[in-house]
Order: sequence, then C-alpha cells, then structure tokens
Amino acid sequence: MIGGGQLARMMVPAAVKLGLDIEVLAETADGSATIAPHTVGDYRDLDTVLGFARGVDVVTFDHEHVPQPVLRALVDAGIAVHPGPEALLAAQDKIEMRRRLGALGLPIPDWAPVGSAAELAAFLAEHGGVGVLKTARGGYDGKGVRVVRDAAEAADWLAGDVPLLVEEAVRFRRELAQQVARRPSGGLVVYPLVESVQRDGVCAEVISPAPGAGGVAQAAAHVASTIATELGVVGMLAVELFETQDGGILVNELAMRPHNSGHWSIEGAVTSQFEQHLRAVADLPLGATELRDPWTVMVNVLGGPADGDLDRARVAALAAQPTAAVHLYGKSPRPGRKIGHVTTGGPDLDDAVYRARAAAAAFD
Repeated sequence: MIGGGQLARMMVPAAVKLGLDIEVLAETADGSATIAPHTVGDYRDLDTVLGFARGVDVVTFDHEHVPQPVLRALVDAGIAVHPGPEALLAAQDKIEMRRRLGALGLPIPDWAPVGSAAELAAFLAEHGGVGVLKTARGGYDGKGVRVVRDAAEAADWLAGDVPLLVEEAVRFRRELAQQVARRPSGGLVVYPLVESVQRDGVCAEVISPAPGAGGVAQAAAHVASTIATELGVVGMLAVELFETQDGGILVNELAMRPHNSGHWSIEGAVTSQFEQHLRAVADLPLGATELRDPWTVMVNVLGGPADGDLDRARVAALAAQPTAAVHLYGKSPRPGRKIGHVTTGGPDLDDAVYRARAAAAAFD
C-alpha cells in the first residue's frame, strides 16, 4: 500500500480478515497507517518506491498522487500495479478525465481547458457569467476549486504553471456517489448508490442507499460500470455525481481507491469497500455488496474537540450512542481535518441520522 493515510489504516483489518499480509509505504513515521508494518519514504522517489515494491506481490494506493513516471517504471519492472498507470491518469488529471469520459459518451458538465483570461472570459460569457475553475491536478476536499464570475478573479491561477479547466456551474438537486469494484480477470460488482452531503467542499454525511433514487440508481450503476470497464480500473472506483434538476446525472469526480463516500460499508454492507479493494487487487473472488440494514448513515468527524482530548470525546460518543460505530484515524485534531467518522444503521432513516449526528457531536 503506497500512502499511509486513513484509507490505508482501514485496509489493515480487512487484510487480516482475508489472511493477506499488508505493508505500507508511509510519508511520515506518525501516519495513520503506521499501525501496520511500514517503511517511511517518499512516494515520488523512484528508487524508494522500486525498493519497496520489489518486496511485495501487488502494489496499490491510498491516494492518486504517485507520479506517472514512477508508476510506469513499476510496470516496466514487472511489478503488479493496481490500478495501473493508464487508469490512474484519469483520476490524477481532470482534463484527461473529462476527455476520456466525453469520448465514451458519458454525461459530464460542459467544460474547457483554459490557459488565458480571454479563454476563461469566453467560457463564462457562454455559460451565464459563472463557472467552476479547477486545477487539473492535486485538488481534493474543495481545494483547487474556485467559483468565478470574472476572469480577473483567476489572475493568480492563470499566472501559474498548473493546467486549468473550467466547468459549467451545475444547478443540481443533490450530490450522489456510485462505487463499483473490478478485478483483473474482469469480474465487477456494484454497491448501492448513496447520497453525500458536502459542507465547505468537504464530505460531511453519507446516506446509504440514496433516498428516492429510483431510475437514477440504474443510470449511476451503468455509468460507473462503464468507466471501470473502459478505463481498465482494478480495485474500488468511486464516481461522484450531480443529480440535476431534471432527474439526470453528471459525473463530477473519480477516485480509484476506497473513498469517503464508502466508509458506511464497513458496518453497512456485507463486504466493506476496504475488503473489496483488497479482493480486487489480489484478483480474489469479489464479495457481496448487499446492505446489512435498510439504512446506514455515516457522519465525518471534522476538526475534533477544542481541548484536543480525543479519548474523552470517544468515551462520551460511545456512552451516548452505544449503537454507533466510532472510527478514529490516529490523527491529532485540527480545524477542518478529517479525524474520524461514525456510522449508524437501522430500519428508520431519521433515527439513524439522529444517532450518527449525536455521536459525532461528542467530538465538537
């Protein structure tokens, strides 16, 4: 596992369950996933990554930031890399993603690459005077995204050397996420469509399954399955979607790994996204994706208690909501930082939402 964050950390119990040995290339000695056997090193350094990879059977990732030259060198060295460089490029570069999805005829917002104020101004003029400007690489959790109404508002980004694209400002009813998993031999499974609630560009809550999805669920499953198959994704794929005012869907973002929108699956699905990712990259039979409860609700713990006492907050959460599952990521509290999540489930959605929010509130 390249990357020592919380996704790699949550892969550890899944690996134990499957009887797989997991090793982590972590960025720092105190990373979330250093509870597992690990090496500390720079994922951008070819010699470091090659040295790590030669000691394992399969390489996978908890983020998409490993440079393409490093990924391709691993493949050239005969190392199994899942997902591979060609697939990952669509998750690393939003311009490449938009081009590939457009070529497949999949539903995406209107967009254009922009390199000058004149190009940006022209796009805004054609799209009601507003657009969403994005850096092609590196953005996440609301970073690298800016709503603009005048090209002058983007002068600093346009003066930089990072490729940019602009998209229409979609008027949407809600945000959804569709996960699928695919193994190298071609097997594919689909998870229930979920609704995600974003606050300040960060995922705050997830409801599984998405209430009242109807035919949208079938469309989302088709889109995600097509992307996984046509791009050759191996492992988990999360497709973030907008549900439009007219009941259609548009692809917003891709993640080729376990994703925040799938954390509910640890308690809420027969096979969690973390176990499924390991099954897929190891080319093991894929697990069932059915729900364990009619409803599952996940609430992120963002920031943490003002006094920094996570132990006290955890005890309070467990005492107040004994049916809630509390997951902490081994991170110190910091404003806006994802330090954990809580999950609840049951037959009544309102009750599950209340219990999840109440458990998360213990960390305020």
